[in-house]
Amino acid sequence: MSDYIIRGTAGDNQIRFFAAYTTELVEEARKAHNTSPVATAALGRLLTAGAMMGSMCKNETDVITLQIQCNGPIGGLTVTADSKANVKGCVHNPEVILPPNSKGKLDVGRALDLGVLSVIKDIGLKDPYVGQTQLVSGEIAEDLTYYFATSEQVPSSVALGVLMNKENTVRQAGGFIIQLMPFAEEEVIEKLEKKLQEFTSITSYLDEGKTPEEIMEDLLGEFGITIMDKIPTKFYCDCSKEKVGKAVISIGQKEIQEMIDEGKPIEVNCHFCNSNYHFDVEELREMLKYAKK
Repeated sequence: MSDYIIRGTAGDNQIRFFAAYTTELVEEARKAHNTSPVATAALGRLLTAGAMMGSMCKNETDVITLQIQCNGPIGGLTVTADSKANVKGCVHNPEVILPPNSKGKLDVGRALDLGVLSVIKDIGLKDPYVGQTQLVSGEIAEDLTYYFATSEQVPSSVALGVLMNKENTVRQAGGFIIQLMPFAEEEVIEKLEKKLQEFTSITSYLDEGKTPEEIMEDLLGEFGITIMDKIPTKFYCDCSKEKVGKAVISIGQKEIQEMIDEGKPIEVNCHFCNSNYHFDVEELREMLKYAKK
């Protein structure tokens, strides 16, 4: 099954939902960054959330960035997604190793520990919108639930999960975001809360072979669901040698001249996808012409 996101409504538009299957893209990220199991779980959850939140964007050029700064051993994470649900991301310490938590699960909460979640929306205005909340658990889904409630005043339920194989490849990944509209009736709210309390985990549903559509039917079927659209999502980085070259040019003449004087080629790494770009001395001389003092 290829990765995708469904968007839809339930309960006469009183509920809106996003549900994602993201196993392939999380595995792509794992391979790109050679992440440990707990780092894969943390990055995979944030990538899944980013893809769904990217699909919420109204304009084609909108970009959303989820950034976690924390004092846990993982160091922090950054994920960026566009309106087409193309998503990329990185983790500060991809090799972090921790023992399982008390439930025998990957201990993402301890890997992150205390910190801040920032949601940065670049929607074409002069300055991007930035919303920030403290991490409430470090488990990411709970932190995003808290973010939606406090920064966007939208009551939400977020579930994110990554299940690993014994050889440390990604077995299942996915998630959902369910949100109540301002006009939701009390009866609908109470029923939804009861259904969510009975929900076990997103990975257990995915491991049973259930699709995002089937998971939403299980959770919201009694309200009557309407799936508006289904969009593909993937791990995708738009870096290129040309873009990286422009970044090198932006550091200025003095620094580029120093590189040339060393007489050695340089290698520049894209932290989002771990691609390396090489520039020889002759290319640096050409770039020097365009650099500002």
